[in-house]
Amino acid sequence: MSTKKLLGMIFAALITSSLFAADVALNPDHPDRYVVVKGDTLWDISSLFLRDAWLWPEIWYVNPQIANPHLIYPGDILTLVYIDGKPQLRLQRGRDVKLSPQIRVEDLSAAIPTIPLDAIQQFLTKPLVVDKGELDRAPYIVQNADEHVIAGGGDRSYVRGIKDQEHGLWDVFRAGGPYIDPDSNEVLGYEARFVADAAIERFGDPATLLLTETDIEARTGDRLMPAMQQDPITHFQPHAPDGDIEGRILSVLGGVTQIGQFDVVVISKGEADGMEIGHVMKIYQAGETIRDTVSGRRFDTVKLPDEEAGLLMVFRAFDRVSFALVMKASRAIHVHDFVRTP
Repeated sequence: MSTKKLLGMIFAALITSSLFAADVALNPDHPDRYVVVKGDTLWDISSLFLRDAWLWPEIWYVNPQIANPHLIYPGDILTLVYIDGKPQLRLQRGRDVKLSPQIRVEDLSAAIPTIPLDAIQQFLTKPLVVDKGELDRAPYIVQNADEHVIAGGGDRSYVRGIKDQEHGLWDVFRAGGPYIDPDSNEVLGYEARFVADAAIERFGDPATLLLTETDIEARTGDRLMPAMQQDPITHFQPHAPDGDIEGRILSVLGGVTQIGQFDVVVISKGEADGMEIGHVMKIYQAGETIRDTVSGRRFDTVKLPDEEAGLLMVFRAFDRVSFALVMKASRAIHVHDFVRTP
């Protein structure tokens, strides 16, 4: 999706939400005015004003006289006012903008992000979730050059399976394990772990590949896919799914074992289930099934209730699974905990 189209969707959504805002609970300690500083995120600023930060579009006032009113920059001033008894956040540009006779110029990259991008940067385009057999059909490293068992940045590898010269830039992946729905035991996709960025030095069979930057060492059997050319989405519109959706946390990415705030998780719902980029879901710690030692009945058990444990936002959606960032963790979060429409 192009940046222009995404910003248009955000603008339309903000206009709609400002006209039909629902009652939103304010943070009891909210300020009446806030000056944006570098390093802020929209989520952090919203949490200053609102009990539920992701509901900020509900009280956002879109001023058509301000260029890109859905984007906020360091130095801008946010003011909380009340219109007909309902809260409303208004924006005042607090910085200089470059003007020309015909167009107002603004650096979109300078706008503060919705969520901390450094927590998700490496997952915006890589790794991938692929279908069964997709990597098996892809070109592969048959051997690294210079008798290297493993190869890193600046090394060369020999590749088979590149049938044309249309693509000169490639990403190298390694097949990972399946993502399995714990309720149905259905395989929802397979992890493709990112290995390296690479460029073709010489086409042929085998082709010669230069590894330009590596995340992990490349080795024989690693697979290639054409490098993604489109820019990743970096500005998000948090919103709830239209209907009731329940899924599970399948995995945590990034090599961590404990799940907490700003960790990236894989959930068992994707585009085929109605999930979209920006969808916010509540996390519930799955209640244990314990033995009732008091009832007097032999082998009597009871399942404890699920407990609310946090909040996450989807930033990348595949067909059957999605990547999401944990925005809030109020208690311990585990693989196979539930995610539900808030």
